[in-house]
Amino acid sequence: METLVILQLVLIGVLMWFLRKEQREKDSFVSRQIDRSEEVKKTLMMGLAYRFDYPRERNDEDDIVFKGGSDLFIKQTPMEFEDFVARILKQHYGGNIYTTPESDEYGIDFEHYLDEELFIGQVNVSRENISAGPVATLHSNMVRNGAKGGYVITTSNFTKSAYEYAKDLDIKLIDGVKLVDYWLETMDAKIYEPDGEYA
Repeated sequence: METLVILQLVLIGVLMWFLRKEQREKDSFVSRQIDRSEEVKKTLMMGLAYRFDYPRERNDEDDIVFKGGSDLFIKQTPMEFEDFVARILKQHYGGNIYTTPESDEYGIDFEHYLDEELFIGQVNVSRENISAGPVATLHSNMVRNGAKGGYVITTSNFTKSAYEYAKDLDIKLIDGVKLVDYWLETMDAKIYEPDGEYA
């Protein structure tokens, strides 16, 4: 009788190991396919631009509400994008990140402390390429705050003038595709849930 119970437990253990292995292989395959596909990354990038700047309107009570759409859509505001990006960068680079209050940002959306050095960041939810203006604003804030470096992050891309302006200024320009790369890297760690819960 004991031998039968032990044999059943061993069989259950082997079955569970096999099922987990199979799931890991499927997850790895999907991840590799996404990683190889620039088209999928660009589609995810477009989805982030729509998600974090979902169309809004005023209702009968004069409150701003999201316009219709499927209840499966994640509908959020550009302010929520700041927190989303900060969580991804914390996972990617480490350190401590704090988003700034909306009324006190002066072009700074978050502060990133890494190895006791300050880096500041600005995020832009946009469907258009970002010009040199936000890069210049960030550089001015870096000088004013004594920051070692900075980030300008967008759901789209940057113009040639933005790349030229950022060159040699310790400013990292992170376009939507690179942000999707960082986001996919962090998928193993549950960092963000759309209802505001953090792991």
